[in-house]
Amino acid sequence: MYLARHFGFCYGVENAIEISYRALEEQKGRRVFLLSQMIHNPEVNTDLQERGIRFIADTDGTLFIPWDEIRADDIVIVPAFGTTVETEQLLLNKGVELHKYNTTCPFVEKVWNRAARLGKENYTVIIHGKPAHEETRATFSHSARSAPSVVIRNMDEAIRLAAYIKGEKPGAQFFEEFAGRYSAGFDPEKHLQRVGVVNQTTMLATETQGIADFFRNVMAEKYGSENLSRHFADTRDTLCYATNDNQEATLALLAMPANLALVVGGYNSSNTSHIAELCRRKFPTYFINSEREILSEHEIRHWNYEEKKHEVTRNWLPASHPVTVVLTSGASCPDTLVDRVLLRLAAFFPEARPVEDVVRDFLQPA
Repeated sequence: MYLARHFGFCYGVENAIEISYRALEEQKGRRVFLLSQMIHNPEVNTDLQERGIRFIADTDGTLFIPWDEIRADDIVIVPAFGTTVETEQLLLNKGVELHKYNTTCPFVEKVWNRAARLGKENYTVIIHGKPAHEETRATFSHSARSAPSVVIRNMDEAIRLAAYIKGEKPGAQFFEEFAGRYSAGFDPEKHLQRVGVVNQTTMLATETQGIADFFRNVMAEKYGSENLSRHFADTRDTLCYATNDNQEATLALLAMPANLALVVGGYNSSNTSHIAELCRRKFPTYFINSEREILSEHEIRHWNYEEKKHEVTRNWLPASHPVTVVLTSGASCPDTLVDRVLLRLAAFFPEARPVEDVVRDFLQPA
C-alpha cells in the first residue's frame, strides 16, 4: 500500500474544529449555531450536531432555520469557508457577535485581501471556483465590494470569457453567458482590460495557475508583452499551500505501480473530489466517505462525483496477488477515517504484516 506523504486535515480545518468545540465549552446554556456545515465531512458535522450545534443553512444556502429565529444572545459560528458580506451584515444588525468564533480559514481571507488590493489598483477580479460553492459565494461577495468581479468554473469558461477580451463576441452576450456570476454594474468592454485571477482555495492549484497563465498570454497578445503589467496582475501567491501540498502528494502517487486508488472524504468536499480526479488519471479510483463503504472484498460502494450519485462496483479488488493500493484523503477528512479504511482493507489480506509492526519499523531510526 502507498500512502500519500501529505493528506488529511489542514491548518484551516483544525483551527475551525478547535474553535467550534471551544464555543460549546465556553457557552454552555446558550444556543450555538453554525452558518452551514463546518467542513465538508459528514462525521465531523454529525459529531458537532450531536454535541448541540445547530446548522442554520445547507451548503447551498437553503435555510433550515429562519433568520427571524436567531437572537442577539445566540452564538453563531462562521465556518471555515467564510460567509458573504450580506449574511455577516444581517447578523450584525441583529446584534449577534460574530468575531469571537469566526473560523474563516486564513488562506480564504488571504484571497479576499488580495482581491481587495486588486480592486484598489483598478483590476477586475476573475474568480476560479464553483459558482454554487459557499466559499466561492463568500469570495465573490467580498471581492465585489471593491472590484468588478466574475466567476468562472474551468478553462473552458476562461476561453469563453477571453473572447470578450479579444472582442470576438459582443459585450451584450456576456450578460447571458455569465448570468448570475458577475458583480453589479459590470461592463465587459471596460472591466476586462485589466484582470487578476484568484481562486476558491479547494480548486486544483494547477488548473488555477493554468487559467492565470492563459489570461496572461491573452493580455500579452492583445496589449504587447511590454505592457503586460498594466493589464495582468500576478496572483500566484494566493494559492493555498495545504491544498497544493495534498495535490502534489497525490501527483507523486501517480508514479507508483498500483492496482487501484482509494480516496477518503466527504462527497461534497471540493478538494477531495479533485484528488479523486487526479487519481483517476492513472488508476481505477474509488471515492468513499468511510470504511463502511467497503461492503466486502467483492463489493464497494463509492461516489461518482461527476454524476453526483452512488455506485456499487463488484470485483473491485484484483483476484491475483499481490494487490497494491494507493490511499489518500482530502483536507477535511480526519486521519482516524483513513486509519479505519486502512484496517478494513488489511483485513482482506490475512498474510499481510500487522499495521503496528510496519509503523514500528518505519519509526525506528536507521
